[in-house]
Amino acid sequence: MLALGLPLAASAAASTEPAGPVRLLQWEGEVERPSFGNYVGEPDIAPELLTEGFLAAHPDIRWRREGLHAFHHKRYDEAHTMFRRAASYADKASMAMLAEMYWKGLGVAQDKPIGYAWMDLAAERMYPNFTILRERYWGELTQAEQDAAIERGQALLAEFGDDAAKPRLERILRTEGRKVTGSRTGAVGFVRIIPMTGPMAGKNTTLRAEDYYRKDYWEPERYWAWQDEVWKAPQKENVDVGDVEQVKQAD
Repeated sequence: MLALGLPLAASAAASTEPAGPVRLLQWEGEVERPSFGNYVGEPDIAPELLTEGFLAAHPDIRWRREGLHAFHHKRYDEAHTMFRRAASYADKASMAMLAEMYWKGLGVAQDKPIGYAWMDLAAERMYPNFTILRERYWGELTQAEQDAAIERGQALLAEFGDDAAKPRLERILRTEGRKVTGSRTGAVGFVRIIPMTGPMAGKNTTLRAEDYYRKDYWEPERYWAWQDEVWKAPQKENVDVGDVEQVKQAD
């Protein structure tokens, strides 16, 4: 988030005397994704749940997956479009991919200030891996580029920041979540789903509705909390050890 991230970056660059023990964020590695044969899933979502209906109700996931597929095949123009669509639904991973594309000039003209602005948005929720990249970007910008990133990033913040982007997805989640079949109270314990799309289509398999309609996937507040849990890998702690001191034994 530009309003939050830039003061952090600026203060880190300006200060040479740390106020206390220095604790550095460390890269936590890739978020684990389940797989079903050659079909790659999403963190904490079984691949067989990713039917067309599920993805239509989760455009953040859908367009990010489309973007990653295009990016892997070096169709960068297509990937840019897909990542931008996902970003409009508050998908932070897609924002980080857009940042990398602008930073390195992949499919777009290289534009480091805009690359930083996208990574600043990706780090809006302080997910460690995106925060690390944001600070690395900031340190590699010239003063003029830093000023440009602040100024030009405001338009991205207004369109893609959480305050603007989260409500877009929340409306879809609520609408699609109301389509749950079962009891009037929302119980789905006896409902079974036959997937017609996705990796389990045509395999004479049924899915449990309680898995498909897990509240973490459909209730906005729980959805954001679940995403935080997935992307905020436990931080590794750095312990600063001081000089050895002689401790006087008690009498």
